[in-house]
Amino acid sequence: MDNQDLTFKTSTGRFNYRVGAIIIRDGKVLMIQNQSSSCFYSVGGRIKYGESSAQAVIREVFEETGVYLAIDRLGFIHENFFVERVSNEVFHELSLYYYMIIPEDFAPHCTSTTENGINESLSWLNINTLDNLEVYPTFFKAQLTNQTSAITHITEYLDH
Repeated sequence: MDNQDLTFKTSTGRFNYRVGAIIIRDGKVLMIQNQSSSCFYSVGGRIKYGESSAQAVIREVFEETGVYLAIDRLGFIHENFFVERVSNEVFHELSLYYYMIIPEDFAPHCTSTTENGINESLSWLNINTLDNLEVYPTFFKAQLTNQTSAITHITEYLDH
């Protein structure tokens, strides 16, 4: 495996192929935040060249929580078009979000950093109060309160 993230620049922006984990317990979803932002974002990250999305989400969950979790099912296919607010870079992003199986003894511990070396921390957020927070992906606010067994395809055009 090449170990290169599946992201590349074009003449007009950047493409990302990524995964996200949906980790829910007792009406709360596990999210990450870093010291330089008020936004909470899903556990996950870029898929590496030669890696399946399933392998990537398991790896990313381990990197960000210190625990290997099994996949329950694919929940969302997310096409996201946005401008990143710090770099002002235009993104075309394709993400797959997986519901994960949470063992009784799940005790996550975050020691990860952003690609820029900024420390990250985990938070359990009440699904019913996500509207009051800055959350990425934004569709979590509506979709996690109305979970179905179907795979949902979402396309968003956002200005960040």
